[in-house]
Amino acid sequence: MTKIHNLGFPRIGKSRELKFALERYWRGEINAGELLALSAELRARHWHLQAGCGLDYLPVGDFSLYDHVLDTSAMLGAVPERFNWAGGEVDLETYLRMARGRGADGEACRALEMTKWFDTNYHYLVPELASDQSFALSSNRLFDETRELLALGYRPKPVLLGPLSWLWLAKTAAPFDKLELLPRLLPVYAQILQRLAELGAEWVQIDEPILVLDLPEDWHQAFAAAYATLQRPAPYILLTTYFGGLGDNAALACSLPVAGLHVDLTRGAEQLPEVLANIGDAKLLSLGLIDGRNVWRADLAAALAAVQRTRQAFRGRLWLAPSCSLLHVPIDLERETALDPAVKPWLAFAKQKLTELELLRLALEEGVDAAQPEWGTAQAALAGRRAASQTGNAEVRGRLENAAPNLDRRASPFPVRKALQQHRLNLPAFPTTSIGSFPQTPEIRKARQEYKRGDLSEADYRAFIERQIKQCIREQETLGLDMLVHGEPERNDMVEYFGEQLDGFLFTGHGWVQSYGSRCVKPPIIHADVARPQPMTVAWSRYAQYLTDRPVKGMLTGPVTLLNWSFVRDDQPREHTAYQLALAVRDEAADLDKAGIRAIQIDEPAFREGLPLRRTDWPAYLAWAARAFRIAASGVDDATQIHTHMCYSEFNDIIAAIADLDADVITIETSRSNMELLEAFADFRYPNDIGPGVYDIHSPNVPAAEEMEQRLRTAAERVPPAQLWVNPDCGLKTRQWHEVRPALAAMVAAAKTLRARVG
Repeated sequence: MTKIHNLGFPRIGKSRELKFALERYWRGEINAGELLALSAELRARHWHLQAGCGLDYLPVGDFSLYDHVLDTSAMLGAVPERFNWAGGEVDLETYLRMARGRGADGEACRALEMTKWFDTNYHYLVPELASDQSFALSSNRLFDETRELLALGYRPKPVLLGPLSWLWLAKTAAPFDKLELLPRLLPVYAQILQRLAELGAEWVQIDEPILVLDLPEDWHQAFAAAYATLQRPAPYILLTTYFGGLGDNAALACSLPVAGLHVDLTRGAEQLPEVLANIGDAKLLSLGLIDGRNVWRADLAAALAAVQRTRQAFRGRLWLAPSCSLLHVPIDLERETALDPAVKPWLAFAKQKLTELELLRLALEEGVDAAQPEWGTAQAALAGRRAASQTGNAEVRGRLENAAPNLDRRASPFPVRKALQQHRLNLPAFPTTSIGSFPQTPEIRKARQEYKRGDLSEADYRAFIERQIKQCIREQETLGLDMLVHGEPERNDMVEYFGEQLDGFLFTGHGWVQSYGSRCVKPPIIHADVARPQPMTVAWSRYAQYLTDRPVKGMLTGPVTLLNWSFVRDDQPREHTAYQLALAVRDEAADLDKAGIRAIQIDEPAFREGLPLRRTDWPAYLAWAARAFRIAASGVDDATQIHTHMCYSEFNDIIAAIADLDADVITIETSRSNMELLEAFADFRYPNDIGPGVYDIHSPNVPAAEEMEQRLRTAAERVPPAQLWVNPDCGLKTRQWHEVRPALAAMVAAAKTLRARVG
């Protein structure tokens, strides 16, 4: 019988148990033993669920306390020197210091850099390597968890991030060829495989997602050499690729001396003929047919047809699986009791996707009739969704069809706008600001929950939010910031807040996914045409500006981020949905402008993560993504300053597209990279203003003014001082006031010192 398996399962727990346990541990409310016990309980629960869906092999090693790339770094003993690791086992404290930024003595130090995991909304911690790097097996976590699963009576499939993908994702302290480290790295991987074989693991899943990227020839050669070294009778290696098609790497992947190959047919359906032509019948072929990246129910009839065609052309063994790890989707749709009953049948979360997989196997092995009535229910839901997509918002579609050619352009070029804005704003050199959000205190969360439950009246809730805004404005005035924000106390999330007020969005009650570490988000679902029925932020921004003479930024989430941080309808091109979102944001920005708001920030932290994985596809995406932003930003007066914010992205290869956004000010994350990301702007001679983040808000460390001043001096060496703003890396929502006050005070002091020195 055809086997079914899973590449990975969400870690956080159906009620975000892992998030809350981690945060309690950091606050000292539970000890390490209690944290690890809860983690084991979560793993067992998830294994039982997956086994109940009929899986033949269960993934082990996909669970992580913080990040699976960090887990791999710890297992390999790749701990940067500043964490003062003495060797041996990488213990829990060392592991979390790498994530959060603490030395062995408790002193603050720079955490590992964080960036996007391929083109997803998940963030990983970037390994750091030196030319004299050594490796040693330094964690027994994977072996211990394999024993846990075996003790439950299930068949394990340990999961490893492959050596080539781990190296590719790493950064180097100084320039050198990372492939020089491969001969030192492979013996540790061989040791891991040997240990897993001794435990009785029949198959090991080795993830090599970089095989869907554009790879240089020397990396092709490295793949061949690496897997020749790792080849062994046991355990069998299932090489897994995902997030796209293999393209020109297909022949390489099929030729590697491994027992099986997994391919993603939801984002790379076109690769199947070439894979079948190259793989040979001796290998096992795993087909990723259920989308692990989105929440829509699968077209099971189309998936079944694809498997049947494959069976005709391929005589080897076939396995069926989701396209990638289910890390990127919520756990269980059954918990969503308040969803629109017309839309809910269109959806599938992690548990439902595994059920779809079991249903697909049943139809394949015994026929569609054996899969009834569930098969018929699935096909009826799909037909209903297709019928609904034929109708839409005629007004929105008409605006886009009849849009003027200059809809996406400001009236004047940046130098003209900058002069008008400086006259209006009268800001000093090195103006200080924040990125938008301020601490979401327990009192704010409590009031929001009471309001949603109906325990707090609208009038009382509005009065409460106004008090929070007033406090935030007064705090910033006291600290001496030049451009203020209202603090966003009314917002639960930068995407969810807007989606709740836009037509075409759907929201879940429990649809949480992991962003990084203990940070979870609840992405909205875009299921229909998007429109803005009424203003969303104007009243709060107008009130905040009324409280102060200093300029207060209006805060909006940009169309590309609203798109990329949502589960997006897949029945029309993504750019069409992006343009609909752009019109909604444009209307909101125009209303803020009319209300007298002198600066408007349109955040686009997800601009780069939507970038296709293959460079040949970049120009098309960058063109429509930049145009969507400009449509959103170009409906305001030239004297109104447009800001945007991007975080945890590499900019070097898309700097021209970022300049094409034509934002008056861009703020970026640079502190974890020690201002390295600023080099792209310097080399390009970025024409507009820029605010490199001077301290890392994701770490509990409170930086000294001297540290931030040094970063600013470094920035001033790369970018003309007249273009520089001073700000944190990101919003302050996740921090506490006792951390925020001294950090911002030090930031303002650093800016004042630099003004005095530079003039």
